[in-house]
Amino acid sequence: MSDSSLAPPAVFMELHAGNRKRLVAALRAHLSTSGRPLHGIVLLKGGEEQTLYCTDRVPLFRQESYFAYLFGVREPGFYGAVDIASGQSILFAPRLTLDDAIWNGEKELSSFKDMYRVDFVFYVDDLAQVLRCQFSEHGEPLLFLLYGKNTDSGNYSKPASFEGIEKFDTDLSTLHPILTECRVIKSDMELAFIQYANDVSSKAHIEVMRQIKPGMKEFQLESIFIHHASMHEGCRHCSYTCICATGHNSSTLHYGHAGAPNDQTLNDGDMALMDMGAEYNFYGSDITCSYPINGKFKRNQTIVYNAILRAHNDVISHMQPGVRWIDMHKLAEQRILESLKKENIIHGDIGDMMNQRLGAVFMPHGLGHLLGIDTHDPGGYPKGLERPKEPGLRSLRTIRELKEGMVITVEPGCYFIGTLLRHAKDDPISSKFFNWEKIEMYKSFGGVRIESNLYVTAQGCKNLTNCPRETWEIEAVMAGAPWPSRDDCSSATTTKNGLPKT
Repeated sequence: MSDSSLAPPAVFMELHAGNRKRLVAALRAHLSTSGRPLHGIVLLKGGEEQTLYCTDRVPLFRQESYFAYLFGVREPGFYGAVDIASGQSILFAPRLTLDDAIWNGEKELSSFKDMYRVDFVFYVDDLAQVLRCQFSEHGEPLLFLLYGKNTDSGNYSKPASFEGIEKFDTDLSTLHPILTECRVIKSDMELAFIQYANDVSSKAHIEVMRQIKPGMKEFQLESIFIHHASMHEGCRHCSYTCICATGHNSSTLHYGHAGAPNDQTLNDGDMALMDMGAEYNFYGSDITCSYPINGKFKRNQTIVYNAILRAHNDVISHMQPGVRWIDMHKLAEQRILESLKKENIIHGDIGDMMNQRLGAVFMPHGLGHLLGIDTHDPGGYPKGLERPKEPGLRSLRTIRELKEGMVITVEPGCYFIGTLLRHAKDDPISSKFFNWEKIEMYKSFGGVRIESNLYVTAQGCKNLTNCPRETWEIEAVMAGAPWPSRDDCSSATTTKNGLPKT
């Protein structure tokens, strides 16, 4: 495995200070429009370290995302407050016991002030007294607490709570939608971390691509990716559980979970679907590459792969501010159906297929999702937007219009899922569109997905992902050809195999 030339970007707490500043401005604008006083305290509770069931084993802690966004604190047990009137920020740190200091290391309370670039630091057990004394200018301070629904999981954010909170006035409705909307648009510093996570993940995917061979186990591919991202690039966390699906497993959308733990032996002639993303300083990536295990595309693999690549590229070419994401999803579906029709896998009128929602048989998931601190970043369905109910469309994690500054994934896929195909065959309307003899040839194929991370710009979008996508590029890289880094692309010359020379 080759060493990496990537240098992790420096972590500056000004990023999180800037996030707090944007939140305060947004809250002030909302309160002003509503005719409410421009004061109150935003109060968030950070994540708690959890043991594994009844044992004393503690899995590696990862901070709660909203708290990470505003404060950048890596440790558990903190609270954070922001004064809307002054913009001042306060951290409340847990008071360490002697055993805590011995086992986990000792830190002075004052060190957190400089480390996290906040105005004040106190202990958690002084929280009620500090809030009352520090911000009593307007009487008992109103606490804006984080409470709201995540439209991807259906779970609710838990509002901060502490001993004595019942003596404060609290607001549970204002903060969540405003803070969520702040997270939708990425600052330049946030984008730098997302770009780094993409650069790391792109290189790690290529390492997997170069080392894969028949006879390996899927978990070895996961190990190669994680090892490269961590050892060479400093990414200790992945954004989600790695999906290392080969053969028929690639028709399971979230393969790799505990019940399907990336443990199949790789068979010569099968396709691999590798969906993996590294995380750096909370900010993540989400990249999928699909390719033949033996490095050579067969005809049926080329047909399905190029159908998805065409959808992937056409969507990216249409992306710009103001474009509706649901229209991009339908465009991807149309391109996939057109390609499958051309190969006589399906037949009939494309418009009729779209009306029948035939695309959802081959692509039951949404085209993509917002990306940032969370793999499925929040904000997909702000107030006023309702999730569609039709097959395929109901799986969309957002139907928003694109805005400059968003980061969103583009991940069309085509899968041959037995349950969906049997359901379509039993439907007298849908069934007539399928060439069932051809479908039978693909029943053990699995699926193909191509996923890139896009930053929406004023003129269009920028692809943050740098992986080989064309079939000839993939075959060349898997055979040992170099793949250019992002910096090399503009100045590279071309080799005999058609790839840029690094």
